[in-house]
Amino acid sequence: MFFPAASKRRIPVSQPGMADPHQLFDDTSSAQSRGYGAHRAPGSLGYPTAPASAQDAFLTDPVSNMAMAYGSSLAAQGKELVDKNIDRFIPVTKLKYYFAVDTLYVGKKLGLLVFPYLHQDWEVQYQQDTPVAPRFDVNAPDLYIPAMAFITYILVAGLALGTQDRFSPDLLGLQASSALAWLTLEVLAILLSLYLVTVNTDLTTIDLVAFLGYKYVGMIGGVLMGLLFGRIGYYLVLGWCCVSIFVFMIRTLRLKILAEAAAQPLLMYWLTFHLVR
Repeated sequence: MFFPAASKRRIPVSQPGMADPHQLFDDTSSAQSRGYGAHRAPGSLGYPTAPASAQDAFLTDPVSNMAMAYGSSLAAQGKELVDKNIDRFIPVTKLKYYFAVDTLYVGKKLGLLVFPYLHQDWEVQYQQDTPVAPRFDVNAPDLYIPAMAFITYILVAGLALGTQDRFSPDLLGLQASSALAWLTLEVLAILLSLYLVTVNTDLTTIDLVAFLGYKYVGMIGGVLMGLLFGRIGYYLVLGWCCVSIFVFMIRTLRLKILAEAAAQPLLMYWLTFHLVR
């Protein structure tokens, strides 16, 4: 990157005929003295009152209530522990920043990726030393467009293979795994090169994934034009997108990873040329 690097437990209300939870034994002496075998509640027409359900009896048991409270406490502690460990290995908070986009941002960003030549201000906006969310700054990197572009690229590749009677699940899976493998190798290569030459940069791994994922936008355009207009349309659109992504990378990263910016057009061609016949 080019900038410095979510109760109250309710106790059921006692219902008529339900035993008092604090009374361990029923007082049957008065009923027996009158010769009745069971207590009759008002309106029961002389029939014994139905016993309370097992669930109500369970909920009104103090021991059960204590066990439920203890179980809820354990569950809350477990959830807190899981959240802490997930945030340790997966920067959920940081990822939320890269997906903070809206429709307006996506439209502007796509236009910037295809037509970067007229854009003048490439500086990232900050608010109290913190970069603003992507939806407020078209220059900020995001992961929404790269993720959606990668999925769309796989779908378009399946469409291209299908129109050529070459589609198979295995071949489509190979296409997806190859694209993902190349992206991983790109990120590792950049991190290794930056480490070896001891370049002081504020780019993070997530930033690299975002910038390297923008090339899928041009790849989609090239394959679609190839399906509609043949190889001529493919080469014209892909060539334009290759130059555009090169200019975008250079102006955005300020020559921080010039070699990788130059490699983007080559990978765009390598991952798409076999999809157009």
